[in-house]
Amino acid sequence: MSYISRKNIPENTIEARSYQTAIADSALSANTLVVLPTGMGKTAVALLVAAARIDSGKILMLAPTKPLVEQHLRYFSKNLLLGEGDVVMFTGSAASPKRVEMWNSARFVVATPEVIKNDLIAGRYDLKDVSLLIVDECHRTVGNYAYVFIGRRYNETAASPLVLGMTASPGSDPEHVAEICEHLSITSVESRVETDADVRPYVHERDLEYMTLELPEDLWLAVSVLNSLLDDRLTKLGDMGYRVPRREALSMKALNALRAQIQMRMQEKDKTTYTAISVHAELMKIKHGVMLAESQGSTALRAYLLRLQTEGQGGGSKASQRICADNRFQRLLTLSETWTKELHPKADAVVRIVQEQMTEFADSKIIVFVTYRDSVQMLVDYLNDAGITARRFVGQASRDSEKGLSQKQQIEAIRQFREGEYSVLVATSVGEEGLDIPATDLVVFYESVPSEVRSIQRKGRTGRNTSGKVIVLITKGTADETFRWVSNAKEKQMLKGVSAMRSGKVPTKLFTVPAAGEASYGVSGQQTLADLVLNKPADDDEEALSITVDNREMQAKVPEHLSNLGAKIHLEHLPAGDYSVGRVLIERKTIQDFVDTLVDRDLFGQVKALADSAIRPVMIVEGGSIADLYDVRNIHPNAIRNTLASIAADYDVSLLFTKDAQETAEMIYAFARREEGGEYAERSKHSAKHSRSANDALLYILTAFPDVGPKAGRELLREFGTLRRILSASKEELMAVKGIGEKTAAAIVSTAVKTWEEK
Repeated sequence: MSYISRKNIPENTIEARSYQTAIADSALSANTLVVLPTGMGKTAVALLVAAARIDSGKILMLAPTKPLVEQHLRYFSKNLLLGEGDVVMFTGSAASPKRVEMWNSARFVVATPEVIKNDLIAGRYDLKDVSLLIVDECHRTVGNYAYVFIGRRYNETAASPLVLGMTASPGSDPEHVAEICEHLSITSVESRVETDADVRPYVHERDLEYMTLELPEDLWLAVSVLNSLLDDRLTKLGDMGYRVPRREALSMKALNALRAQIQMRMQEKDKTTYTAISVHAELMKIKHGVMLAESQGSTALRAYLLRLQTEGQGGGSKASQRICADNRFQRLLTLSETWTKELHPKADAVVRIVQEQMTEFADSKIIVFVTYRDSVQMLVDYLNDAGITARRFVGQASRDSEKGLSQKQQIEAIRQFREGEYSVLVATSVGEEGLDIPATDLVVFYESVPSEVRSIQRKGRTGRNTSGKVIVLITKGTADETFRWVSNAKEKQMLKGVSAMRSGKVPTKLFTVPAAGEASYGVSGQQTLADLVLNKPADDDEEALSITVDNREMQAKVPEHLSNLGAKIHLEHLPAGDYSVGRVLIERKTIQDFVDTLVDRDLFGQVKALADSAIRPVMIVEGGSIADLYDVRNIHPNAIRNTLASIAADYDVSLLFTKDAQETAEMIYAFARREEGGEYAERSKHSAKHSRSANDALLYILTAFPDVGPKAGRELLREFGTLRRILSASKEELMAVKGIGEKTAAAIVSTAVKTWEEK
């Protein structure tokens, strides 16, 4: 018996496909992961399930990018029988009060996950009345991605939760798929492959062609120079006793294994590791140059060499400085100045492929996928110069002199491409997922990619409603060839895994994911550090504790953990510190950030601002213990010790070390509970008063006034002699004193007459 009803869907909206109805019917009875080939109608399945659940409560649909969210908004607004304004799109650009208003009135919300996560943490609304959570491109539900938090929160708080996760490419690793299912509480899997009997009639042919090209002599010379730099660094690490791979086998996997060796010896306090880690950084940078020369071409390589030169001469890392000081690098940089046009044959090949396609089919729509932005702009210029209308499609971030595309510009670019205003879209990975451009006739890979997920997503942009073609450009004798075989092997493995999941059995994993709020360091049961510190159960029936969080901290995991602990989060811009609870102002730094700020930025300026802004300033250093600070960068331990001593003694800032973000959150929660309860002995604002001399006491009192430092305080006391005369002086009289400006004078006058207000 089918539970699917089309009463909320207009007639003749979607084609009746048996596999879609069967999958939707199954998805109504359990949290379900749906794995369907690209173009086989995952969104239609979501429509059928949403139509059946819309009368039971609100629908929330998540998608990773704003263009994809906008696409879903158009689809569900058109294909669900709902009133005007019932289907809405959430973005971070809308003010939070407006989002709350929309949430309360809407019946179907489509959003990027970050905005929903932040609103949930800030307590602006909850998911109690959401009857269906649809997670598009759910292969992203791993690690720290916002899908993970929302999936857990939804399954914990919704009155009647139902999750529909959708993807064409769950990945070839069973552990990865199992993690997705764990985070979304998936209990059933519905999968199909293109050869399945109920899917095969709807599969359109997609021709796949690999085009092999030769690397030109100048780029082989560049690769040869860079390889000689690699050989020297590998030899140096080998002489230091590290097991190094052959240069020909220097893959990312090998580089990561080499770094693991260095980190292991770092834990053993081997002093050579400081040099080794810097040499490893050189290897990473040089290897990236090799990859650009082989797969991208002279334009991308020259841009990278110039960035390295700028970094090396501008006080950048020691790795960049040493590379740039090498004569071979300088000669290569000089050679690159003679490259007046793109040398790699891929650029001409793209133009030729596009021209041939458009000669045969004048109205063709073509997507060219490129990994790096330098190559994107070069190809757009090449195509436009050849008389082919092309537009770039990149992410939002602006890098160097190149600006990214805002989400609004991305949406407009897709609209123009869909409506035929230009023929070719040259896109980075931002264009790989989910874009519904039915008439894309050809997809070109400027380079092969080692990821089966990315490869499938790229290929899936064509052959959706009609036959399509995919051409992959391969540079002979380079990593392009390796990536081709790696990707193909992983795709076959993933296809095998997807076929195995047709039984509905959810993959199991070898690891366990800690429950929300559970201590990560082995505290029994559900007790947290906050409970242990206060000897008070975490589940007491009490009002939520209020914690103010700087809105820039929302990229960290700590606010998420605080929300899971039950804290009420208030977001605002804090002039100093990251978390505010009562008298306590907390600055959070990771071990790495603490040392980087000490070396490269103004750590003591931040500490002073923290100390000046709170009665009880606290700095939490996250990620280890004091001993771990010594291992981050090549800094003498005495410098670290002196810094810690100064923070505690000179600025009276309490220093705490936590293992991870979870423990940091629990420590902040413990502070919040103490402040909320008020069960503390109020600390004197004037410790050790009896030990001060008369002059020190006067200066101590005066420097408590806003904007009055020791130097200004001495000048005022020399001029006026007593505190009474200073406090009785006018603003003009105070400004007559050396070093006293209008702001400081006004602050003294204002504070002297301010009335005490009982709290």
